Amino acid sequence: MAGEIRELILTTVAKNGGHLAPSLGTVELTLALYSVFDFSRDRLIWDVGHQAYTHKILTGRRDTFHTLRTLGGLTGFPKRAESPFDSFGVGHASTSISAALGFLIAAEIEKVERKVIAVIGDGALTGGMAFEALNHAGQLKKNLLVVLNDNEMSIDKNVGALSEYLSKIRLKPQFHKAKREFEDFVKNIPFRDISEKILLAANSVRAGVSAAVFPGAMFEALGFTYLGPLDGHDIGGMKDVFSRVGVINAPVLIHVNTTKGKGYPPAETAPEKFHGVGKFDKATGQVLKKKSPPSYTEIFAQAVIDCAARDEKIVAITAAMPSGTGLKKFAEKFPQRFFDVGIAEEHAVTLAAGMAAGGLKPVVAIYSTFMQRAYDQILHDICLQNLPVLLCLDRAGLVGEDGATHHGAFDLAYLRTIPNMNILAPKDENELRQMIFTALQKNFPAAIRYPRGAGFGVEVSEVPEEIPWGKSEVVVENSSAEAAVFAVGAMVNSCVAAAKILREKKIFVDVINARFVKPLDTELIKKSARRAKLLVTCEEGTLAGGFGSAVAEFLADEKISTPLLRLGIKDKFVEQGAHSELLNLCGLTAEKISQRILERLNEIIFGFLTVTT
Repeated sequence: MAGEIRELILTTVAKNGGHLAPSLGTVELTLALYSVFDFSRDRLIWDVGHQAYTHKILTGRRDTFHTLRTLGGLTGFPKRAESPFDSFGVGHASTSISAALGFLIAAEIEKVERKVIAVIGDGALTGGMAFEALNHAGQLKKNLLVVLNDNEMSIDKNVGALSEYLSKIRLKPQFHKAKREFEDFVKNIPFRDISEKILLAANSVRAGVSAAVFPGAMFEALGFTYLGPLDGHDIGGMKDVFSRVGVINAPVLIHVNTTKGKGYPPAETAPEKFHGVGKFDKATGQVLKKKSPPSYTEIFAQAVIDCAARDEKIVAITAAMPSGTGLKKFAEKFPQRFFDVGIAEEHAVTLAAGMAAGGLKPVVAIYSTFMQRAYDQILHDICLQNLPVLLCLDRAGLVGEDGATHHGAFDLAYLRTIPNMNILAPKDENELRQMIFTALQKNFPAAIRYPRGAGFGVEVSEVPEEIPWGKSEVVVENSSAEAAVFAVGAMVNSCVAAAKILREKKIFVDVINARFVKPLDTELIKKSARRAKLLVTCEEGTLAGGFGSAVAEFLADEKISTPLLRLGIKDKFVEQGAHSELLNLCGLTAEKISQRILERLNEIIFGFLTVTT
């Protein structure tokens, strides 16, 4: 069965893309869990969820698994609306133990007998939330089962003291034997003839030596019974242990060692490459890539390297994603000025704040969806103190097949309300380079958000120019424009295309590259409002609280009555699908943008709405 499941996962991910290596590594672990527990009654909570493809196949979704990550098909992560066996929706790391403990408390209050199991990877265990939950679970002494899936990887190689700690357990299983023998020896010492002080001293020595010879004592100190490490590909061995833990009336942590990419040699040898992969040739493992311009990520990485070569105060920080953010090249060039903190976005941001307060110029590169986790740190530790930290938010906007948990749709809204924050969005890859150069000259907080994937193929200047701070750029201008379109980031290109469509209908519109979501170019907004019958904002982000909201607030405050049309993502979560499909779904293609502008102009000019199809 494990072989058949691997073949199905390989075939599907080769065609659709997806999280291959993590799910190949947990096939046997998932089979062992489903062989012992009854998840129509018990609850299985996955952390992150990119290792849950076997779980999906085993729970009534085998026949639809070929639709994985496609529009209207199966999501790439557990989702409550998709299956009753998806007990908890996930997509971000370090949440499983908290959620599982919540399920256990709910079952106790509802007087329902059930076992709750959380599966968490060693990468996710670097997140502080996981330890907050371990601490609470140990305090409550609930009968919680945590399975630590240890494959020595998150996306890139794990870093930090915790990774080294787990390595000691992996490398020295004889510690378990030593612990048992030592504890048996101490238990047999006749204490009745010695004083209370000697007794306390002996117990302290026993605890100290136990901790020294048994690395799992860290988990036991948190109130867990530690078992392992087990071979995570030995189904029989895991079944035996899982079936016995019910007699332990306390929280239990079972440590299993797995191989990321197990059973597919290309993924075993390059697990970081196959963690989240696009379409590939199953026979060779070669990723199928169309020839395309350099990605925004590549341009970002080179820009930061170039700036750091000129300024020794520039340092770079990421949260477990040196490859994904492009900072791996920076690390190779400036190893002493690069910091990978693991899956700990909150720490990354406050670390940067401390560095900035100490005189450095930190660049923090984190995906837009993951930066949400550090909101308080951005507000309290960076902006309240007005510190010069540059946040670089990769994967902004709609990211495609990873779906609702990974879209970077909310960054403009959650950053815009924070005092002292400045927000920039480049129209193309060359402007990204210019923005990085410009922002690093400033002595206050700034965030640059840019999309996933290839740029537009524009010429990238070797020597970047400084952008006038807070000023927009007129890209298309007409002597008698009926509408002025303020576009954010990559939407500029779509709005230019929309303007061409409208020009063919004898409708002329200006297109402005907003560049800055904060501060707004209020002078240009006023000027455009005086000239045009309609103002339009267009952003690949949520409309609630985003750039369009900022313009609407300004118009209201200034008592400017020019009508405003806001285009963006409506107040809902967007599912998974190809990026082009999702843009069409959200009305953000050139055709749909031009259609909405034409409809609103007809309404303004003629007093009625002409619906075009």
